[in-house]
Amino acid sequence: EGMAPPKRILFPPEKICMVWQQRRSAGAGLFNVGNTCFLNAVLQCLTYTPPLANYLLSREHSRACHQQGFCMMCIMEAHVNKVLHSPVSAILPVAVLKVFRRIGEHFQPGREEDAHDFLCCTVNAMQRACLSASNDLDLSSQSTTIVYQIFGGFLRSRVTCFSCEAISDSYEAFLDVPLDIKAASSLTAALEDFVTPEHLDGDNCFKCNKCKKNVAASKRFTVHCAPKVLTVCLKRFDCFTGGKISKVVEYPEHLDLRPYMSQADGEPLHYSLYAVLVHSGVSCHGGHYFCYTKASNGLWYQMDDESVELRCIDTALRQQAYLLFYAR
Repeated sequence: EGMAPPKRILFPPEKICMVWQQRRSAGAGLFNVGNTCFLNAVLQCLTYTPPLANYLLSREHSRACHQQGFCMMCIMEAHVNKVLHSPVSAILPVAVLKVFRRIGEHFQPGREEDAHDFLCCTVNAMQRACLSASNDLDLSSQSTTIVYQIFGGFLRSRVTCFSCEAISDSYEAFLDVPLDIKAASSLTAALEDFVTPEHLDGDNCFKCNKCKKNVAASKRFTVHCAPKVLTVCLKRFDCFTGGKISKVVEYPEHLDLRPYMSQADGEPLHYSLYAVLVHSGVSCHGGHYFCYTKASNGLWYQMDDESVELRCIDTALRQQAYLLFYAR
């Protein structure tokens, strides 16, 4: 509704399986080779994303891939199979480390990087790998790769003119939702703030196409198409000072996204938490990353570089979360 349908479907949506196809305990931990905890934590969260892991464990991608050189999907396929089938307690994520600079050319080996930035670059590199065989696709068709069908959704921005009440809608694709937490003490409060209308007036007026002048208006974001996997970034870091918001932000094990949708009345949209990425430390320039993930056996584990320890869900829910991963 309001958006152009794709001209081509690159991956059949019915083939995406949201429940684990094989049940097993947690796989291997990942060795740190010097400030690579951000990379290890992100890789573990992706490894325990059920629809992505099911696809990568099937090795369907590499069997059909004709890409020469760097292919992030092939690399992730090799990594996830190695982690989940490993006979040893920890491995070196060598396939990913080898292409570290290809994932993001601004990354410096040996330097602590931002986990959210690394996640975005990794998912974008996987998306580019899925598009490598297809040229000149419209935007709607580009969002039918397996990567976008798992992580991607669409936001709607609706501006309503206060003078003539004309409505102007625009849509943008997203792979994660960054939420401001300065005023929020919980994930649901931050989501409420996200969908609260913003008043546009003064220097920030809206040029209304119907009134043909600058007018006061309201602007409201809503989730228009919900992703299968919802990735939330709680904005803890100040881009300018590098300082960190260290307060507790509560987040639930089960989340209903329906109240934050463009169509707010309808069936609930239930999500379950399966991974929590944590930053410990006082600023974005230092500290340590680790994560909690739910393995295919339904149990939670703390993954801290090479260490993989069984934990209860209550521990996973009491962390100073930076990234939250929820699956439909």
